[in-house]
Amino acid sequence: MSEEETATKEQTATGEETETEEETVTGGHPRRRARPGPVGRTDGRLLGGRPLGSRSPASRSLGDRPLGGAPFGVGLLADRAVPGWMPRLVMAGLVMTALNLRPAITSLGALMEEVRHGLHMSGTAAGMLTSVPALCFAVFGVTAPRLARRYGPVTVVGAGMAAIAVGLAVRSLVGTTAAFVAVSALALAGIAMGNVLVPVIIKRYFPERVGAMTGLYSMALALGTSSAAAVTVPLTQALGGSWRAGLGVWAVLAALAVLPWLPVVLRDRGSGGRGERAAGRVPRQSRGGSRGRNEGAAAAGTDAPMRITRSRTAWALGVFFGLQATGAYITMGWLPQIFHDAGIPAGQAGVLLAVTMGVGVPLSFVLPALAARYRHQGPFAAALGLFGITGYLGLALAPAAAPWVWSLLLGVSNCAFPLALTMVGLRSRSTAGVVKLSAFAQGVGYLISIPGPIAVGALYEHSGGWSLPITLIAGLLVPQIVVGILAGRVRHIEDEV
Repeated sequence: MSEEETATKEQTATGEETETEEETVTGGHPRRRARPGPVGRTDGRLLGGRPLGSRSPASRSLGDRPLGGAPFGVGLLADRAVPGWMPRLVMAGLVMTALNLRPAITSLGALMEEVRHGLHMSGTAAGMLTSVPALCFAVFGVTAPRLARRYGPVTVVGAGMAAIAVGLAVRSLVGTTAAFVAVSALALAGIAMGNVLVPVIIKRYFPERVGAMTGLYSMALALGTSSAAAVTVPLTQALGGSWRAGLGVWAVLAALAVLPWLPVVLRDRGSGGRGERAAGRVPRQSRGGSRGRNEGAAAAGTDAPMRITRSRTAWALGVFFGLQATGAYITMGWLPQIFHDAGIPAGQAGVLLAVTMGVGVPLSFVLPALAARYRHQGPFAAALGLFGITGYLGLALAPAAAPWVWSLLLGVSNCAFPLALTMVGLRSRSTAGVVKLSAFAQGVGYLISIPGPIAVGALYEHSGGWSLPITLIAGLLVPQIVVGILAGRVRHIEDEV
């Protein structure tokens, strides 16, 4: 009997599609033979056709192409339908997580003087404490991809929120500097997990809305940052004036952030955990050219290291992340002092810092969605850098002349952070690539940012003024613009490693 061949498509456990041939042989028993099909491309497009899971080819920007061509839910839980409540719950989890990623830092800054006296902390120790967050983010952030591969990014982020809650609660009870730093590191480790893996969750659960969801996340993060800076002192006074109560109260918000993730984790465990753990896998490279290896690997969804250090885009994004983080930590740590030394009352200086942080709330929502509509995000990086240079020049020449203007300009410049997160989601074709890129960019970036606040403090102490420190800060924005333009080009790390 002559052989008849019919092609069928099968869904793999990771949500990717492959194509097989089914041959009818003597005896009526089918024999399947795998062959590459047109869906082997990992940018979510059929060869010669429109993207899978989309309404029209022109309806999405470059950065919003669906992962593996799948709409929300396809490939997440391969053997079960995704319920309608899942996107809303994941969205709530993202917002609650974002709200908790900075209060551990900004609440301490608001009460630093009280904490120093309460723990008999030296000035040197207090100065070093401002660099502990960046160090912890770099060290613990590197472990996030490995944990995500084993447990899934949602599980790790949920556990990170629990670590923040425990760390903030316990550090309000300790009586020594060493213990305070140790339990703070526990909370910062939880924050590091969220820093790295939230972009991964966005790419996984909202592949067609990377820009919009990154904007929502960034807005909530900015809101948490500015709120903690503004309300920690009034909360402390309302709770009896103890700095311990003022720091410990933020543990409640972190505990609440665990709740939205529990149903998502439990459902994933009920389905065997295949879909969520697949989100943290790193593709295995197959034989052939660089681009062919990684595109085929992303389709296969198997495990193997991706040599991301070979990617120029990854390095550019890491340096960009580090320089913007340097400016952000210097702003949070020293801006009130700059205004106060210019003759502005301490209370007003604190409000000016809150304004700087608060500007990011609306802009962090708008900027990622806007940047994702364009193929090149470099012009956005350049514009934000120019805002910062203008603001710092104003601080150097006439800080008390227009403090509200300088605060607004610096607030706009600090929106380089949500832009960096957006580019992390756009510079990789797959969730696995986003895992590696997010961990690499943030690990390198936070290491770069560690010396910045310390150098500014040393220059201020030795020069007796703010001219040299502000010149240094403004000067760092020039290379930030350059690497931002490089990172914003239309590239994918899979093509470079």
